Amino acid sequence: MRVKTSKNSPKRSVQIVESYRNEKNQPRQRIVRHLGTAFTDKELERLRDFAQHEIAKLETEKTPSLFKPQQLAEAAIAARSRADKDEVLQVNLKKLCEESRFVTGIHEAFGMVYDEIGFESLFGSRNQASAKNLRNITMARIANPESKRASVKDLSQDFGLNLSLDGVYRMMDRVDEKLIEKAQKLAYESAKSLLNDKISVIFYDCTTLYFESFSEDELKKNGYSKDMKFNQPQVVLGLMATSEGLTIGYEVFLGNQYEGHTLKTMIPRLKQKYNIQRVIFTADSAMLSRNNLEYLETSELEYIVAARLKNLDSYWTDKVTGSREPLRSFDYGQGRRLIVTYNDKLARKNSHDRDKAIDKLQKKLEKSSKPESLISNYGYKRFLKIAGNAEIEIDQVKYAQAARFDGLHGVITNVRDLSDNDVIEHYHGLWQIENCFRVAKHDLQIRPVYHWTPRRIRAHILICFLALTCLNQLSYRLKLRFEQMSAGRMINALNHIQVSILYHTGNNRRYVLPSKFNEDARKIYKTLGLTVDTTPYRLS
Repeated sequence: MRVKTSKNSPKRSVQIVESYRNEKNQPRQRIVRHLGTAFTDKELERLRDFAQHEIAKLETEKTPSLFKPQQLAEAAIAARSRADKDEVLQVNLKKLCEESRFVTGIHEAFGMVYDEIGFESLFGSRNQASAKNLRNITMARIANPESKRASVKDLSQDFGLNLSLDGVYRMMDRVDEKLIEKAQKLAYESAKSLLNDKISVIFYDCTTLYFESFSEDELKKNGYSKDMKFNQPQVVLGLMATSEGLTIGYEVFLGNQYEGHTLKTMIPRLKQKYNIQRVIFTADSAMLSRNNLEYLETSELEYIVAARLKNLDSYWTDKVTGSREPLRSFDYGQGRRLIVTYNDKLARKNSHDRDKAIDKLQKKLEKSSKPESLISNYGYKRFLKIAGNAEIEIDQVKYAQAARFDGLHGVITNVRDLSDNDVIEHYHGLWQIENCFRVAKHDLQIRPVYHWTPRRIRAHILICFLALTCLNQLSYRLKLRFEQMSAGRMINALNHIQVSILYHTGNNRRYVLPSKFNEDARKIYKTLGLTVDTTPYRLS
C-alpha cells in the first residue's frame, strides 16, 4: 500500500503497488490498483482499511473465475477477458445478423461482488444447480425485482440465462436455518474484512413486511403495520448494519411481535455469532423501555437509544423543554446520560407539520356529518376533545403541549468514554439502516411478499438480503474510490451495459459487440478492477 501526497494540497491518494525490476534490473514499482483519494484523516483511515482488504484478496488470489462458458451470454462475458484485442476482424458486414442481445453489467459487477463475499458457496459443492439458481435469482432481484416467475422470464429474455421455475422453487425449498446462518456469517466476515476488523458500532431496527393475503398462519400474523395495513398479516424483519451501512445480519419474527421485544432474540445472537470486542448498540425510540435498557446493561452492552421525551415524567419534561440550547446533557441515573439537542430547522418543520394536520382536521370537521368518527382517525386523535353537547373541537392545551417539544430530540446512553457530541454523531449514523430498509422496500421490492409457506417466505427474504448486501458493499467501495452512488443509480448504469451476439451466415462464426460504457458504469468497473473495453471480439 502506498499513500501518495500532493504538493500544496491536502489530498492523499491510496494505491496498491507491486515491486518489479525493469530491463536494466533496476527496482521499480507499478500501480496495481488506485483505490481513491482522501481529504481528511478519517477518509484516509477508511481507504487504508480497504487497501488491506484488497491486498489480502490479491495475495491469496481468492477471487474466483466469474463465469464459465456454459451458455451463450456467459461465454461472451468469459471471452471478453481472453479476447485478442489486437486481432483484426475481417468480416462481410452484409452477412452479419444479431442473434441475441444480453445485459451483462449486472452479472459482471454484482456477480463479482456476490462471489467475493462467498455467497456462491452457500449450497456447497454437491448442489450446483441450486447454487446457480440462487445466484441468478439474486441478480434478477437487483436488476428488476419482480415475482419469481417474471424473474425467470427476464433472465431468459434479457440475460440469456434459462432457468426452470420449478428449479427455482426447489432451490427455495432447500433454504434452511443453517444456510441462512451461513449467509449472514459470510456477510459479516466480508464487512469485517472491508473495514479491516474495525466494527464497533452496530445499528439495529425493525420494519414490517406485508403479504397479498388476509389469512394468518404460524409465521404471518396481524400486527402493528408500518405500512398502515393493519388488517393484513405480516412478518417483522429485524436488521443489523454497521455504521458504514454494510448489512451483517437479520432475523424474521412473527407478525404480531412488538419490535421492542425482539432485542431478547437479537442480543444473544449478537454475542454468540459475532466476535466483536466492543459493540455500541444503536437504535431508535421503539427499542426504548426500562426493561430493554436493563436487559442491554445486564448483557454488558453499551447502547445509544433515542429517548421519548414526551413520555418522560413532568420533572424531566420541564427540564428538557426549559431551554433551547443546541446541546445539553443530564445525569439520568444508573450510569446513564440523557443528551438533548435542539435544532431550529427541525422546530420549524415540527410546527409546520402540526399546523398542516390541524388545518386538514378542521376542514374535515366542517364537512363531516359525523365528526365524532374522526376521533379514531390515526394522527388526529391527540388534538381532539369532546366538548358540551357532544361537540368535537381542537384541544388547544394538547396543541400547546406538543409545541413545547418542537425542535427537541434526545438520546439515552450508558457509554462513558464518548463526548456528548460524539454520542450524537454516532446516533445520527442510524440513517444507514433506514437507508437499508428504503433500498430493500423500494429498489428490491421486498414487499409485498407473494409466497405462502414459511420456508419460501424465509427464502425470499434471504434472496433480498443477499441482494442488499451486494448493493451496500459495492456502494461503500464506490464511495471510497469515486463517489457515493445510490442503489438505483448503480442498477441503472449496469442495466445499460450489454453485448450483442452477431452471427455470420458465411463462416458460421459468432462475434461479440459490447455496448458503450456510461460514466457511472465505467467507475463501477474500475472500482472492481474489471476491464472497461468496447472493442468487438470473436466468440467462436
